[in-house]
Amino acid sequence: MEDAAKLGPAEEVPENQRIQPATGALVERTSTPGGLALVSPYHTHRAGDPLDLVALAEQVQKADEFIRANATNKLMVIAEQIQHLQEQARKVLEDAHRDADLHHIACNIVKKPGNIYYLYKRESGQQYFSIISPKEWGTGCPHDFLGAYKLQYDLSWTPYEDIEKHDAQINIVNTLLSQPAALPPNTEPTFHGLTESGHS
Repeated sequence: MEDAAKLGPAEEVPENQRIQPATGALVERTSTPGGLALVSPYHTHRAGDPLDLVALAEQVQKADEFIRANATNKLMVIAEQIQHLQEQARKVLEDAHRDADLHHIACNIVKKPGNIYYLYKRESGQQYFSIISPKEWGTGCPHDFLGAYKLQYDLSWTPYEDIEKHDAQINIVNTLLSQPAALPPNTEPTFHGLTESGHS
């Protein structure tokens, strides 16, 4: 027993099985933890089974791998969100340029929100808006038809093929805005059901 007490931790653990500082750290040793002397410092200071130290090193390494994988997954989600926001920003800029160009198109009438206007191109190259559709012109349409747009109340333009979808979205928003906010009368957490089941 005395011979075992004289052996230091470095003598009990083979060199190739010691934990390196980079893989983990052990708790500092003291003979009087909390100001109290230990009855047998040997039993608290001995290194123990070398396999325990190997397992501790593996646990630290596995924790590093999980932390890295978790951070990588979160960063990938953020990267996808950034890409989506960039695409939305690009779409907003494209729509803004289109709306500005359409507002500069020649038109002999005062444009009113809510109406659909039809875009034509003359032989001279000039583009202009008209309230007459190609269907109304029939076979006598004098100029090339380029497209139709609805002027919205925010003065943006919606292409004819997107008008139905856009109007449906506006109707949903208006419905939500016309309804009072449905909030519960009491927003504080309640443990009513838990406390009753706990006493039973």
